[in-house]
Amino acid sequence: MRAMVITDDGALEPADLPTPEPAPGQVLIEVAAAGVNRADLLQLKGHHPPPPGAPEHPGLEVSGRVVALGEGVTRWQIGDDVCALLDGGGYASHALAWADCVLRVPDGVALADAAGLPEAMATLWSNLVGVAGLSATDNTGRTVLVHGGSGGVGTTAIQVLRATGAVVFTTAGGPERVERCQALGAYGIDHRSEDFVERVREATGERGVDVILDVVGAKYLQQNVAALAPHGHLVVIGMQKGTRGEIDLSPVLSRWLHIHGTGLRRRPHEEKAAIMADLCERAWRYLDRGEVRVIVHDRLPLEQANDAHRQMADGEVFGKLLLIP
Repeated sequence: MRAMVITDDGALEPADLPTPEPAPGQVLIEVAAAGVNRADLLQLKGHHPPPPGAPEHPGLEVSGRVVALGEGVTRWQIGDDVCALLDGGGYASHALAWADCVLRVPDGVALADAAGLPEAMATLWSNLVGVAGLSATDNTGRTVLVHGGSGGVGTTAIQVLRATGAVVFTTAGGPERVERCQALGAYGIDHRSEDFVERVREATGERGVDVILDVVGAKYLQQNVAALAPHGHLVVIGMQKGTRGEIDLSPVLSRWLHIHGTGLRRRPHEEKAAIMADLCERAWRYLDRGEVRVIVHDRLPLEQANDAHRQMADGEVFGKLLLIP
């Protein structure tokens, strides 16, 4: 099979590797597309290693066609069109996935575009519903601030939250990105020229928001606390702007706030499988009905993975970048 492997200097280069055989409980997917995620960039820098036993080349999500079944797999058949959350190895013409981390392609979604769903949907759903306690069906009256609204998780989270009735605020950089986030249903805030704390408190009558989904990290820590409503939840899923911050605990105690930190790749397999099962049961309906769609920034040949990483690092991407083998 063809794959993009990591070089000694932290870049990617094409290589021919043996096509793997699925172990018991796994399927082999002929890849139609692989999603690019910020965790892939971190892996190249040595900060986000694959779990034991996973392929060394990057790629956390793919879509494609099942071409081989491991022992004991009964849910899927050869020829099924699927998308999958991976432990790694998606930047290739073929990829292994655990059968219980595979989902059908939603109605009306192109096979290649479905590669942009597993990581974003699993991340937002496990954190907004699983951690912060939002409803899977009706969030009428709930307010949520999504930082990084122009990213793959952000663009998808805005749509899911709007589909369930929440009022959504989001930060993005520059008027054009803000406008595109607003077109998805959010109240856009330009973090380059506006104070998001002032904006959300003004819009909520000084109450603040019920939930914040944060990819920024340390830089926004104290501001996020100030933007939360009583009993609010701050869920930190990224550290793009720092890992160390100082916080005044007084409002955390006096307003009964909750601060969470989570990651997806390092979760045990059983937890990932449970998240995917929940997506199938309660979240996939929004995609089937067309209320949530994959926002694709571009589709690039697999061999241009380095350029895809450059675009993401430079902040050029709105939505998902996909690599096509």
